[in-house]
Amino acid sequence: MLVGFETSDDAAVYWISDELAIIQTVDLFPPIVDDPYDFGRIAAANALSDVYAMGGYPKLAMNILCYPEDLPTDTVQSILRGGYEKIIEAGAIIAGGHSIKDHEPKYGLSVTGFVHPKNILTNSGAKQGDLLILTKALGTGIINTAAKAGLVESATILAAIDSMAMLNKRAYEIMLEFPVNSCTDVTGFGLLGHAYEMAAGSGVTISLDAAAMPLLPEARDMARMGIIPAGAYANRQYLEPKLLADPTLPLDLLDVLYDPQTSGGLLISLPEKDAMRLLRTLKDELPCAELVGEVRRQGRFSVLVR
Repeated sequence: MLVGFETSDDAAVYWISDELAIIQTVDLFPPIVDDPYDFGRIAAANALSDVYAMGGYPKLAMNILCYPEDLPTDTVQSILRGGYEKIIEAGAIIAGGHSIKDHEPKYGLSVTGFVHPKNILTNSGAKQGDLLILTKALGTGIINTAAKAGLVESATILAAIDSMAMLNKRAYEIMLEFPVNSCTDVTGFGLLGHAYEMAAGSGVTISLDAAAMPLLPEARDMARMGIIPAGAYANRQYLEPKLLADPTLPLDLLDVLYDPQTSGGLLISLPEKDAMRLLRTLKDELPCAELVGEVRRQGRFSVLVR
């Protein structure tokens, strides 16, 4: 075993040979959007993301589906079709899966990926002096919550869906060309939670520039109105003792940083001398990518927000 549950990494990694290790992950959740096809795409992209975050590429996926008996057949088919299309886009193979009857629909994937043992990335390799790049905009939890109440524009909902359904494949492929020290994907613990895991695992302090964060349209507007998912409050309660935030920062901006993300971007840590080249290359295809912080010597707090 190369990477297990001793750290808070995105997936497990098992050594096969000097040339090959396998990455294993699983993820599923209930619908976060109304359209079943979009739900399937987003759930699959979310599960596949863990493999990219570990520096590998997905090869085999298996469906995990829970469904009520009265769920229409075409709805089930749409969910599976959305997942299938993302698996194919990732270059992986769908090899069946498992379904059970449940009162609430849930969908996700068990994914196996490949990686060369020398190319494994973890969330515990960040080094002092590194810069941090985030590849997707934040705010999906807030926007999804606001969408349920009919409070955001249709264009905003579409932007959130497009972001969540986008694979981290290109970000992964691009970062492979650079000397990345550490990587994680930003999901349910929010940017601050995943930054904390990287800092704690690496024995460093991470300093984040709140004003530099890429944000989805209307995310701060909704946060100012108090349209915040329950998971953001749970993240705040857990993380507040572990971080130091500038007291002048607007509360709504901090709320977006605590916001639990679905199928969020990669948070990449690499040496300062290479970071701007990586950012420019990413921006050619992923315009939301931004330089969002730096890695410092370990201090009293694991995360600083300025």
